[in-house]
Amino acid sequence: MESNAPSDHNTLHPMIGVVGLGTMGLGIVQLYLTAGFRVIATDANAPLLTTVPVRLMQALETRVQAGKMTNDQRDAALRRLRLVTQAQDMARAGLLIEAVAEDLDTKRRVMATLEGVLGTNAVLATNTSALSVAAVAEGLDRPANLLGLHFFNPAPAMKLVELIGHSATSETALTLARSVTEAAGKTVIAAPDRPGFIVNRCARPFYGEALAMLEEGMSAADIDAALIAAGYRIGPFALIDLIGADIHLAATAGLSAAMNGHPRYHVFDALRAQVARGDLGRKTGGRGFVGAALPPPANAAAIALRIEATLINEAASLLAEGGVTAAAIDTGLRLGMNFPRGPFEALKVHGLPRILAVLDALEAAAPAHLRGRYAASPALMAVA
Repeated sequence: MESNAPSDHNTLHPMIGVVGLGTMGLGIVQLYLTAGFRVIATDANAPLLTTVPVRLMQALETRVQAGKMTNDQRDAALRRLRLVTQAQDMARAGLLIEAVAEDLDTKRRVMATLEGVLGTNAVLATNTSALSVAAVAEGLDRPANLLGLHFFNPAPAMKLVELIGHSATSETALTLARSVTEAAGKTVIAAPDRPGFIVNRCARPFYGEALAMLEEGMSAADIDAALIAAGYRIGPFALIDLIGADIHLAATAGLSAAMNGHPRYHVFDALRAQVARGDLGRKTGGRGFVGAALPPPANAAAIALRIEATLINEAASLLAEGGVTAAAIDTGLRLGMNFPRGPFEALKVHGLPRILAVLDALEAAAPAHLRGRYAASPALMAVA
């Protein structure tokens, strides 16, 4: 059963504020409520705000039915929530998390408004998955109080949270955000304020190299089956179908632009064509990249090795940029993507010579528009 942590309004258990009550925002509310914190929440969309009590009750009742909390714990959690309609009503929050639209101007506007309401020591957290945390902080009077807390969907279930400080974020703010979020049961890893942070950047080859093989003539079903056989819970194409090919395309294109079009982040025509056809996966009645699961092909091990080699190389590239550890990257990919092992753990399994041989062969065979995609990161030598 879930325990009720103290909910005193103090440094260790501040009141949590949440702005934006879509799926992610409501999940964040549920997370802190069930951990014993008092939560104050709002949304600019009044009709959406009115649905919160019913949506939250349904989510908590599911946990009751699963035996994960009692009726009394559910009712106590609901009593700890206060819904408000005005920004000034958020004034008592010690940690304020925004989960509004993934738009820089919108986030800046929300943060500027809230900064004028909250106490001088209150911590502001943006739940962005793609925007620069430093950019969100621009224009604030107290940028040292702002950081990133990147929750993964669904927030109550996914164990990982990325904690992102920008160059001016105070250690006090980082410590409070970490301690509160760990008290809510999450594994918190420090991530650099760079495009994609840790997980969304280092996971790109899982999809990208699968798309490269698709364009070379392999089938999506065979590629997925190969990854399943290698211990992955879901194949890359089934995961794209689950996320939505349109959403995946937007994320891929955004990271490609942020990384100046480097061929490691190439946006493959097969993905663009899938979106153009409107075959987006689950949201379009299952019309997507894959259908029924198939047995792994004869070359399954080689397919999985190719994808893991590119995952390892991407992780080494990020590691070389500094501000992150190999352990954090491995933890991020295991918990944020449900991978069976992190890229550096995979490197130890395969060995450096084998990974370098795969990357060298891929680079030698790469078409002109992908030249440089497989160049081995010098950091591989240091971590092998």
